Amino acid sequence: MLVKIYTKTGDDGTTGLIGGKRMKKTDPRIIAYGTVDEINSTIGIVLSSALDPDVNEILTKIQNDLFVVGADLANPDLKNSDNRVTNYMVEYLENQIDRLELELPPITFFILPGGSQLASQVHLARSVCRRAEINILEIAEKEQINKICQIYINRLSDLLFVIARTINKRKKIKDVAWKK
Repeated sequence: MLVKIYTKTGDDGTTGLIGGKRMKKTDPRIIAYGTVDEINSTIGIVLSSALDPDVNEILTKIQNDLFVVGADLANPDLKNSDNRVTNYMVEYLENQIDRLELELPPITFFILPGGSQLASQVHLARSVCRRAEINILEIAEKEQINKICQIYINRLSDLLFVIARTINKRKKIKDVAWKK
């Protein structure tokens, strides 16, 4: 059976959530999971480059997990436990941060985003991630969400920062300090 990519149901400026409820596309919930999709696309750009196998593996897992984050945000019924962000997903990010930081010098100054083109793309994904966290917080101010979504996105921005630094270090590019 052929499934069409367009449904025309969104032509009125609304979209459907999991469970069937329709919402305006300008609703903070829709903006939040759209921004999560943007993180995923930005990571896809990074993955189109040659990466060290461990970084490739981490980012590929994150891309898959971001689909869970998006599904979680698209499902306002917290009684429905399908496709929810879990503490295990957050722990994975923390473990990767801890592992990668072992090869990095300690931070003693604010680091400018940049270095190699690849690290700069990871920094861009990190910036989008920070915006997604703000979008998620906007939802949480008005309604109950799975709090672990917010934690996951916060931790992801930390990991992306560490990945950018790791890429630069492995390419022998030093961190650049912010100058006042």
